[in-house]
Amino acid sequence: MAGEKSSPEDGHSSRVIRVVFFALLLDLLGFTLILPLLPSILDHYSQTGDGVYQSLQSIVDWFREIVGVPMETKYNSVLFGGLIGSLYSLLQFLSSPVIGAASDKHGRRPLLLLTTVGLIFSYILWAVSHSFSIFLMSRVVGGLCKGNVSLCTAVVADLPCPKARSKGMAMIGVAFSLGFTLGPIMGAYFVLKLVDTELFYQGPALLAVFFSIADLLFIFLMLPETLHKDSKGSSVSSGVQEVGDLLSPVSLFNFSAVTRTKEPPSRQRMHNLKVMGWVYFTYLFLFSGLEFTLSFLTHQRFKFSSMQQGKMFFFIGITMAAFQGGYARRIQPGRQIQTVRMAIIVLIPAFLLIGFAQNLAVLYSGLFLYSFAAAIVVPCLSAQVSGHGTASQKGTVMGILRSLGALARALGPIVASSVYWLAGAEMCFIISSVLFIAPLLLLSRLERHKED
Repeated sequence: MAGEKSSPEDGHSSRVIRVVFFALLLDLLGFTLILPLLPSILDHYSQTGDGVYQSLQSIVDWFREIVGVPMETKYNSVLFGGLIGSLYSLLQFLSSPVIGAASDKHGRRPLLLLTTVGLIFSYILWAVSHSFSIFLMSRVVGGLCKGNVSLCTAVVADLPCPKARSKGMAMIGVAFSLGFTLGPIMGAYFVLKLVDTELFYQGPALLAVFFSIADLLFIFLMLPETLHKDSKGSSVSSGVQEVGDLLSPVSLFNFSAVTRTKEPPSRQRMHNLKVMGWVYFTYLFLFSGLEFTLSFLTHQRFKFSSMQQGKMFFFIGITMAAFQGGYARRIQPGRQIQTVRMAIIVLIPAFLLIGFAQNLAVLYSGLFLYSFAAAIVVPCLSAQVSGHGTASQKGTVMGILRSLGALARALGPIVASSVYWLAGAEMCFIISSVLFIAPLLLLSRLERHKED
């Protein structure tokens, strides 16, 4: 065992994990700069009389009237931002499995370089977006090209050791937490300094371009190709698969693109893969919905300003990073499902505390438990899924998983915000908390492998 710990293979895995961490962190810093700017950007375009903006605003107004959202600028910004976020997630739902499958044929590194170039182009569009149409186009291009996360998870999935894959998925989680903590702070700085200037968004847009160019150079210089030549798909049918398998929701939930190959996984492994896909989807559907309504709750009940909201999400991000860096990456492969089960159970009291909180002490107690669960579930599920499929299928598998998560994030906020305003905050959080029993029941359907 001691020899394995000091083997060249182990050193290679550690190097790959470090490179993936920094590459993904650069990517996420550029991606999250816009988050605190979005309300100001939407307000800016609302004053220009842009036709496309007005059309989308009419959709937001229609939804607001149906579910009874109060007519207030703060709520309008959250709803409009949620609409754009859902569009972004839907585009990722379409592109992630295609990008992942293409990487099984052409390699991880070339696809990472290609998607990063696409992101650079999307940020350039943002920087020159004098109309809402161009701004929206930049989000469309970004959504279609945002394959870095699924590709980075595929890179980690290529690692031969389950323990290294587990550590790698946890470090991807750390990169997420740090990116979503530091990026918005940088963006908020520009809001405070430049919000009164006509093109206040150009500074952060150019900074996003800079981060992406740095990411491109870093990947080109530092990231080795982790998919070996003899593992690449030998034909289009073994890599990209049929279009229907990669775009149809039914086929994605069944992981059809993985089964229709020369070396499909065993029946037992396919069963577990499908179960984990459903767990991943139901968990993120419920989680992203409550995460979205959190902004409604804190503004409505505690009168949080944008700065207080920022501090709250900073607390969540730092707490998640601490759990992921200190605890999640040390979870043994054989204990991941058990840990996921525990984390989902913890989410039930977490969201009940948040939903019924009448003071900040109770709110932050719930947020602490929420941060612990959020730090555990996705990295552990991703690590478990990464062990399925042959070497030439890892990109397809992780791309499909990412796609199911994107679909959940597109639908969850719409459903949860509807329940929030129709039934009230407490009822929304009660219903959603109880529904976390669904992924717990799904986990009980997993079959144990002999090798486990």
